[in-house]
Amino acid sequence: MTDSFSDTAPGQEPDPGVAEAAQFESDLASLQSERDDLLDTTRRLQADFENYRKRVLREQTALVERATEGLVEQHLPVVDSFELALANLQNDSDSDVESLRKGVELVYAELLGVLERTGLEPIAALGEPFDPNVHEAVMQDDGPGEPRVGGVLRSGWKLKGRVLRPAMVKVTRENT
Repeated sequence: MTDSFSDTAPGQEPDPGVAEAAQFESDLASLQSERDDLLDTTRRLQADFENYRKRVLREQTALVERATEGLVEQHLPVVDSFELALANLQNDSDSDVESLRKGVELVYAELLGVLERTGLEPIAALGEPFDPNVHEAVMQDDGPGEPRVGGVLRSGWKLKGRVLRPAMVKVTRENT
């Protein structure tokens, strides 16, 4: 029986081109199989990564929601104190200004306590040397010596060491 690719008679050597073609077809089939395996692996990796990305996004969203919930929950006693103060003002027509001041100071201290526990801290300003990294100069006065903060128009705040809002200040500086 003769090979369909071979034109050789029995007893003759096979044509080297036929052997090369057979080897080429074998190599091609092997490469196609390897390509298909790699393509499947790549698709699985892409799907795994997409699932991972979605899971991380869900977890981050849940974390932010829990953090926000905790912060709001910490502020509820402050809201309660404000409601109580407002209710007492409505009931007492001859409200004492001193007791009102003390009540507002207590609520303010409670609110600052909640915020400080989350890492909020005030920026020192009054009397300090002017620092453009933490102070925002909006006014200027003449005075002796180096530029210093002569007045605070709005408090500045840092959150965990990072400037959240610079202090709005009046700078006193030497007139040259």
